[in-house]
Amino acid sequence: MGDGNDRDDRSDVVGVSEVLHVKGRVLVGPEEVRDELWVVGGRITYERPRAARADAVTTVNGWVLPGLVDAHCHVGLDAHGPVDEATSEKQALTDRDAGTLLVRDAGSPSDTRWIDDREDLPKIIRAGRHIARTRRYIRNYAHEIEPGDLVAYVAREAVRGDGWVKLVGDWIDREAGDLTACWPRAAVEAAIAEAHRLGARVTAHCFAEDSLRDLVEAGIDCIEHATGLTDETIPLFAERGVAIVPTLVNIATFPRLADGGEGKFPRWSAHMRRLHERRYDTVRSAYDAGVPVYVGTDAGGSLPHGLVAAEVAELVKAGIPVPDALSATTWGAREWLGRPGLAEGAPADLVVYGADPREDVGVLADPLRVVLRGRVRG
Repeated sequence: MGDGNDRDDRSDVVGVSEVLHVKGRVLVGPEEVRDELWVVGGRITYERPRAARADAVTTVNGWVLPGLVDAHCHVGLDAHGPVDEATSEKQALTDRDAGTLLVRDAGSPSDTRWIDDREDLPKIIRAGRHIARTRRYIRNYAHEIEPGDLVAYVAREAVRGDGWVKLVGDWIDREAGDLTACWPRAAVEAAIAEAHRLGARVTAHCFAEDSLRDLVEAGIDCIEHATGLTDETIPLFAERGVAIVPTLVNIATFPRLADGGEGKFPRWSAHMRRLHERRYDTVRSAYDAGVPVYVGTDAGGSLPHGLVAAEVAELVKAGIPVPDALSATTWGAREWLGRPGLAEGAPADLVVYGADPREDVGVLADPLRVVLRGRVRG
């Protein structure tokens, strides 16, 4: 470093009037830890800004992670369908205050683009609106169409979203009385190929076993929930590099759902209970096979927002080692979604904790400070 008269110093050029100094243990990556970082002009630097006045520096101490990622979240949606902007704002603020600063919105009928103009709300990567088979999903959530229209609707949502499209891969078939696949193989092959041509990745809601092979062999990029993974399909996921977002906090609701459907759909209810009973074994087997696993809560349907810490704890309970469970909501998740972490020059989106989350992931439930776009928000 030069002396204070070095006019080429980046911080002198910025003309610093307000600086955030974060001290303690900065968890830049799984193997990289630093003692401090600085936030200048809303961006991260590891070089001390020499032009800052002492009275213009705010210091925060603690263990630091990149802003957490919820890779399956629905801002703008509740149990009945789209919600108004005031409700969407409350959902986004709840996620932010829980440390979630990057959301992959895995399907929403609401237009939430206005959130992009708010400096105090998390960044959202949208998948457009769900695309489902007619009468084969939750009312008011999805475009409900037939296979002949699938390519056209995928193209539409690929343009509407931020590089993702969301299909409903299976749902209860009332005639069969159980979960069945929604789409013929040829339809999903053509639709996924069209999404990829347009530069979008494709994910799908899947609870059951039967829909998975066709979707993966058709080239899908991710599966949500993935409770139907088996010893036969897990190696296929690993070979193709298809990620899963297990949403275990949502899968915990399966027994209640099964109880509610017992009288009308007993086969479906029994199936849901079996999927629930083996949920931890399913996730651990996928992880052990090398399938990429990421954190998602499925907030915004029947679940409240702000559950990211609970989902990380569920992954650990399933047997995923703590460093990899943390990566699934921080370093690894951000890399997967193409967003930076705590890199030099990156936007200052970070969370500060009072204890080391590598020792106890329960720490994630109680952030000391949330820094979004370089400003302390909580």
